[in-house]
Amino acid sequence: MKLNLFDIQGFVARGYSFPRACYLLAEILNYKEGRKFVGRVTERVTSAERWEQSKPLSTLNIGFTWTGLRKLGLPDATLLSFPVEFYQGMRFRNRILGDVGKNDPANWEPIWNQDMHVWLAVYAQTEEELARRSDEMGRLMQETGGARLIYTQQAGLICVDGKPTSKEHFGYTDGFGNPDFEGVERDTIPGQGKLMPDGKWAPLATGEFILGYPDEARELPDCPVPYLLGINGTYMAYRKLHQNVASFRKYLDEKGKQYPGGREKLAAKFVGRWLDGTPVELSPDHPDPDLVGDPARNTNFTYGHDPDGTRCPLGSHIRRANPRDAFGFNGELINRRRIMRRGLPYGEYTPDDQPARDEDDHGIIFMALGASLFRQFEFMQQQWIEYGNDAHLGNDKDPLVAYHDAGIDKFVVQGTADPGNTPFVCGGLPNFVETRGGEYFFLPSLTALRLIADGTVDPR
Repeated sequence: MKLNLFDIQGFVARGYSFPRACYLLAEILNYKEGRKFVGRVTERVTSAERWEQSKPLSTLNIGFTWTGLRKLGLPDATLLSFPVEFYQGMRFRNRILGDVGKNDPANWEPIWNQDMHVWLAVYAQTEEELARRSDEMGRLMQETGGARLIYTQQAGLICVDGKPTSKEHFGYTDGFGNPDFEGVERDTIPGQGKLMPDGKWAPLATGEFILGYPDEARELPDCPVPYLLGINGTYMAYRKLHQNVASFRKYLDEKGKQYPGGREKLAAKFVGRWLDGTPVELSPDHPDPDLVGDPARNTNFTYGHDPDGTRCPLGSHIRRANPRDAFGFNGELINRRRIMRRGLPYGEYTPDDQPARDEDDHGIIFMALGASLFRQFEFMQQQWIEYGNDAHLGNDKDPLVAYHDAGIDKFVVQGTADPGNTPFVCGGLPNFVETRGGEYFFLPSLTALRLIADGTVDPR
């Protein structure tokens, strides 16, 4: 399948490997000048076309909330054709997502109490280029009079000993396993697509992630009208997730003294990968630098032969987020729930040998892309992160990123009778991650951006 990469936003088709990012959130002031602003931005938006020579210094991409599209004057028939979860927005869907208690939207950062209309993402190779490109967006808002900047979020790779890394604030190496899908110009990586009957891996259907193409059910995903507005676009869940680094380290220290395998192995069981990224399913007893450094192997594994979780616990984070073939049917049930993950850490990193504080402002900007917020992101969040029944774990939640109520939740390491791998129960889980804000966005194609800017969106 050949995709029109000149029409798809680059952020949608590929994960940018830039060290720095700035996410700007803005409101549209009125539809006439707002369209002028969108038009000026569209001229600068980075498409998914291949970078033939060197990597650019920076990229720019844009998305809109439902209220943002309404503010830009899209016709009622078009606005009503969007799915209900996008119309309602993330705050309204909080109980579906498990954003309750301390994670309730009432406790989010105050800026999220107002309507967000526009999301702008600037990625750059240097701080100077990031500032220049971000300032350019501010000038466009002022020159057109169509938008007002209301929030800026900086993010970037964590540096350890002066070198950028793929680590997040808990210390795990991140960034594995984004799904392969048809039409993207890259080699298929074993373990990142869908499992075939012969045990090999193939790209997922394009329509799982980009509107206008058949999905794994051989159907076209629901698309807003007119068709030109939806095709080559996608939806995104944007979430600011604060990490309680001190609580995480303290909990691992305490439980690691009781667990026969020790602290480092217990940390690996929590996530399903060792701190260096080695998959626990492939190497359950120790990290393996050669394995984690080999892209042909570091995501090439399944769980079907480990139904009891004796190698990788049933409730570990990556097994929940992508159960692969753990639920049978050669993984076909899972193929409809995959998401494309984007994001970067934010805030200052606290080295392992330095005291950490939960109050410090650090975490991850997490973004999930897919053709259906409800079927993909919301299902995964509700059924696999905040609930454990599909994995035969009852009410047990994801140990790392779920909301834990008053320390009564637990995480079970199934294990075996072998020394150092015995079953173990981690009780009284605290909240390691807290939701600080978020929203749903639609990322249109470049054609759709021009239609919006020209005021020519016509559902007839």
